[in-house]
Amino acid sequence: MALSLSNFPIRALLLVPFVLLVQATTRTYDFNISWVNKNPDGAFERPVIGINGQWPIPQITATKGDRIVVNANNQLGNESTSLHFHGLFMNGTNHMDGVPGVTQCNIPPGSSLTYNFTANQSGTYWYHSHSSGQYPDGLRGPLIIHDPDSPYADAYDEELVLTFSDWYHDQIPKLLKSFLNVINPTGAEPVPESALMNDTQNLTVSVEAGKTYLIRMINMGAFAGQYVWFENHTMTIVELDGVWTERTEADMIYLTAAQRVSILLKTKNETSSNFAIVGSMDEDLFDTIPSGLNPNVTGWLVYDDSKALPTAADVDEFNPIDDFNLVPYDRQELYDEVDYSFNLEVKMDNLGDGINYAFFNDVTYVSPKVPTLYSALSTGDLASNLEVYGSNTNAFLLQKDQVVEIVVNNNDAGKHPFHLHGHNFQTVVRSDDDAGFYVQNETLPSIPMRRDTLMVRPNGNFVIRFKADNPDKCSALHCRFLLT
Repeated sequence: MALSLSNFPIRALLLVPFVLLVQATTRTYDFNISWVNKNPDGAFERPVIGINGQWPIPQITATKGDRIVVNANNQLGNESTSLHFHGLFMNGTNHMDGVPGVTQCNIPPGSSLTYNFTANQSGTYWYHSHSSGQYPDGLRGPLIIHDPDSPYADAYDEELVLTFSDWYHDQIPKLLKSFLNVINPTGAEPVPESALMNDTQNLTVSVEAGKTYLIRMINMGAFAGQYVWFENHTMTIVELDGVWTERTEADMIYLTAAQRVSILLKTKNETSSNFAIVGSMDEDLFDTIPSGLNPNVTGWLVYDDSKALPTAADVDEFNPIDDFNLVPYDRQELYDEVDYSFNLEVKMDNLGDGINYAFFNDVTYVSPKVPTLYSALSTGDLASNLEVYGSNTNAFLLQKDQVVEIVVNNNDAGKHPFHLHGHNFQTVVRSDDDAGFYVQNETLPSIPMRRDTLMVRPNGNFVIRFKADNPDKCSALHCRFLLT
């Protein structure tokens, strides 16, 4: 049969715009990681870890489906480093997860490593060093993945990013030396000197009346959770840790270290006043509160820069929205059939050296000399033998597509946030303070909230479930306090 090509040029032309719209882009970032001096809280100048001679470090931005290439060159001179892309699953590119001892070796001074992966998710993420508690010295920044097909793509006029963090005047090596020390037998974490918003204080954010803003908020802190609110404005939550949610209004939110929340914020229709944005560090986390500590960082929504910046009003109590009740936009139902369940008991205790450590099931983590992924890929049939990975790695073997349940019981009087690499998870139980260990007497939500970082309450518990659909992934679950 003869093939007619009479209308081929027209069809080809019609296809070209479509191809251009869906074609992914390679986003290349050349990062020279080195020391610079900065004074972000206006109280103390100190060395911080910058990129390309600048700090704060640049935001990584891409569109879902893009390839991201980061050429990381360590010019610190005195410290090794790494980059972890927090919240990205790295499905198929596990070796790009950036966790020394798990998926790679550290990048020594004077050496380079290229991270090369595809952004198959959309949402609000961040990237940071995963080496020796290093990122509180400044090596952390936003990572934003856009999606033109997101459920809220047409719901806002402009987009903003707000980061929140605690800030120390001493560098991390000095803090760790005093924290993990026989003279600190209770394991009291060092208290930060201040809080920052977008790595500064007294931030001003210009807004226009009558517009809707998508505001992506990230807690990049080492230790302190933060309460966040916008005076005289209502937030509408639409994302948790890269998971779109159904719209939920809130007057105040709580961000533990490493959590992200995106909101829609509708500005007022007139410009007669400016309004405070407040982040307040959770002082319940501090063993002692130093005299003169200001736990708050204040910025402003500026409608009119000729008007005053008002002092933030005091609040009678912290009453953030309970994220447990938020509903994912995709309404993924509860994984009600569990294939593999295990318990993790959290405690803090002293070893024979007199130093206070964190434990899962009476085991404190010791990073193996050979990264876990390398062992998994090089030991053949022995890769399923957990002894291969070392007695102090707390390894568990998952089978592909299993529904996995993890029960975390907190045998400690402090709050502890935990982050799971390679997955987000359904939060099926989260107890109140002092509830004790999980006893399986809860009514589980039919459509659980999902995220990748969750805080267990003091002497409480939580239960999470996820599908092990990221094969060959070494998925670390760890506390998000960078000093524990």
